[in-house]
Amino acid sequence: MNIVDIQNLTFSFSKKAAPVIKDFTFTMDKGEIVGVLGSSGSGKSTLLRLIAGLEMPTSGNITIASTTVVNEKLFIQPENRGVGMVFQDYALFPHMSVKDNILFGLSRLSKKERQLRLIEMLDLVQLKDFGNRYPHELSGGQQQRVALARALAPKPNLLLMDEPFSNLDSELKECIREDLRRILKTADMTCIMVSHDKKDVESICDRSIIFGKKAVSLNNIQTKVLQTC
Repeated sequence: MNIVDIQNLTFSFSKKAAPVIKDFTFTMDKGEIVGVLGSSGSGKSTLLRLIAGLEMPTSGNITIASTTVVNEKLFIQPENRGVGMVFQDYALFPHMSVKDNILFGLSRLSKKERQLRLIEMLDLVQLKDFGNRYPHELSGGQQQRVALARALAPKPNLLLMDEPFSNLDSELKECIREDLRRILKTADMTCIMVSHDKKDVESICDRSIIFGKKAVSLNNIQTKVLQTC
């Protein structure tokens, strides 16, 4: 089943500017993890913003879980797209505990359902003893897990991750990569991850897209090169 179906997506920052993304077509199956690699300014983060609804494409269609979220006549707001996001800086609420950060997006559930989902998420990211701590009391890796748990808690159809390891040192990255793949696969989560580091993609993703004019050698991963302008 296709969770993501993008057809002929084009985007530029102004009418006079050259397209950052041009006639991009792409599909993803449920449970796939796809990495997006490319140099700064190549359009990889812009792709996530277009999917999330934070930017409006010049043209093209985006469908998520069989629902069209944008085309020439339609634009569904970000909060109604069933998409979760994990940002570079994790964007945790510093005045909220770990459990309250995770519960933040679950207001539509009953109190009992929220508590069950909280327990499930804390167990999934292996932080069940950290629920009452605050972000400043956590390591960088633990903060990332909280951000991931918060994004997964509402059960999005699609998870978008933008440079999730940018704030971690190289030694910690090695541990977190393996944990992240385990968490995503356990949750059967469909995920697009942007990174500038091919090791992230090799360790975590099932296949990859390269944004740019040059191919990148990746071990044991099916790769598509998108020739950006």
